Amino acid sequence: MSSPSIEARLDRHLLQVEKPGRYVGGEYNSVSKDWAQTDVKVALAFPDIYDLGMSNLGIMNLYHQVNLQPDMLAERVFSPWLDMEKVMREQAIPLYSLESKRSVRDFDLLGISLPYEQLYTNALNLLDLARLPVLSRDRDESHPLVIAGGHACFNPEPMADFIDAFVIGEGEEIIVEIARVIGKLRGRPREAQLREIAKIQGMYVPRFYDVEYYDDGTVRSVHPNQPDIPARILKRIVVTLPKPFTKFIVPNIDTVHNRAPIEIMRGCTRGCRFCHAGMVTRPVRERPVPEIMAAIAEIVQYTGFEEISLLSLSSSDYVWVEELAEEVNRVYADAGLSLSLPSLRIESASADLLEKIGGTRRSGFTFAPEAATEKMRDLINKYVPDDQVIQTARDVYSRGWRTIKFYFMIGHPEETLEDVQAIIDLCLRTLNEGTKILGKKATLNVGVSTFIPKPHTPFQWVPQDTRRSVIEKQALLKQQLRRGGMHLRWNNIDDSEFEGWLSRGDRRLGRVIRRAWEKGCKFDAWQDQHKHGAWLQAFAECGIDPDFYNHRGRGLDEVFPWDHIDVGLHKKFLREDYLMSLQGETRADCRDKCFACGILPKFAKARSTTEDMAWECPPVKPISERQRARRAAIPLSAIG
Repeated sequence: MSSPSIEARLDRHLLQVEKPGRYVGGEYNSVSKDWAQTDVKVALAFPDIYDLGMSNLGIMNLYHQVNLQPDMLAERVFSPWLDMEKVMREQAIPLYSLESKRSVRDFDLLGISLPYEQLYTNALNLLDLARLPVLSRDRDESHPLVIAGGHACFNPEPMADFIDAFVIGEGEEIIVEIARVIGKLRGRPREAQLREIAKIQGMYVPRFYDVEYYDDGTVRSVHPNQPDIPARILKRIVVTLPKPFTKFIVPNIDTVHNRAPIEIMRGCTRGCRFCHAGMVTRPVRERPVPEIMAAIAEIVQYTGFEEISLLSLSSSDYVWVEELAEEVNRVYADAGLSLSLPSLRIESASADLLEKIGGTRRSGFTFAPEAATEKMRDLINKYVPDDQVIQTARDVYSRGWRTIKFYFMIGHPEETLEDVQAIIDLCLRTLNEGTKILGKKATLNVGVSTFIPKPHTPFQWVPQDTRRSVIEKQALLKQQLRRGGMHLRWNNIDDSEFEGWLSRGDRRLGRVIRRAWEKGCKFDAWQDQHKHGAWLQAFAECGIDPDFYNHRGRGLDEVFPWDHIDVGLHKKFLREDYLMSLQGETRADCRDKCFACGILPKFAKARSTTEDMAWECPPVKPISERQRARRAAIPLSAIG
């Protein structure tokens, strides 16, 4: 039964806020279990508003996995928007879950999703609204255990002061293991709970590690401070992807992505040197077509969503992508179902594939060339000739699609204004092809982000491009790409600087994050809410130079704050790939040649604990002859 004090106060005040539907729960397909009859209670928090969190597949997967357990329940928590936060603080309403309206403090476990660094201050604000101490050392066994997971946690150090334990890697299985440990040790001292949590493969407990620094501010070492604690934390790998989640909660209000996602493939074999996700999600695991088709049928039955998004880092590299598109087209061509394939690669998106997708309701296509000169494409290990880009654009426009979206990056290592001008020239050529076919109906949307060097990638050694250089490059793009039929979007330089600080930060940044939050920083992912000046003041008050994190090249032998986090890749492999980039050398697709990055032996070990079967390399079906023919125009040594 829900708490009458919270619910009664909500009834009196919800009409004072924008979109009260964010805060009431009760949605179709939400799960409400008997609180008194369920042993372990888990609150799953996405530290941003409902409109964004409800579109996050990761938190929905965890919600589903926990609620499958008969002795557990999972309920959702989101950050309230500014107007609702004001009401909650004024009326003494603690942060609560949507399903039962229980205070977060009543749960055994609080799991916070951190897919990107801009959520850090929101996570602190969320803890404070829940009436929990923001510092981990100030919480004890009377408080819920606070864990965090997500891609930002592959460098957990900036948030180490606030989180009790981090999930490193994939969460579908480990979330249940953590909940079982907490249920078994309920009431035991927090230190004892954390020692048991630290025994779970993939769990990192920061208080059990000390950091030492050199006089120049670089890290000397990160090492355990207690016996029986591993020196390195190997990421958790789900050997076989679980059955796709299909009973999506139908939201009370419109959300950012009003569609149902299905992950068709996890991981990527391309080896783009800038891509954090491509490195940390290895190895590739693919779902068979019948499993995906069954999931689509369940989604249509249970939710009524009219758009299905087939998710992966490189959707057109999914081995059975054409067979899948053909089957979806056959079954749903007359049903008004829209199929989207984000993250298509230009060199593997064939005219045949576009034709098959065309049987469903049409929208635009998104491609990410990232760079527009041969030098830059070789450097980032993503080689696609301009002629192939133009031919793909012709294929799209000639089949009736009016809109293509391109993603590029500026600020890559060694980049010049000539490389930026090449982006402009390629975009103008592309729109010109569309105009020839569709006239003024053809449009090209161009998104240009600023490159942020990320941990666990070959570019983790490079300095981030300077503020002055990025502004100059953006000015060139704005001057020439803001015209009829062309829509340009770019990153705010303040946002890029901010993300850079936190991406490669160390444990000392915890003081800066807390001070920035105390100065009112939150919703940093929202451009109109990000207070860059307050962040700079927080750095100054903490005596830390932000340029140390962004604009400093790293020596090849430098110890990184995240070196004790093992994502499965050898640092030697990443270092070699970085040195190759300096020479303009590329690596082939991992499906064509194994480069011994380190993931396969570790995946084989994970597999051997769950299945008694031999292991073969590579861990994915090789590309088909049809896919290989599509790439034939590109030298094998240049594929990446």
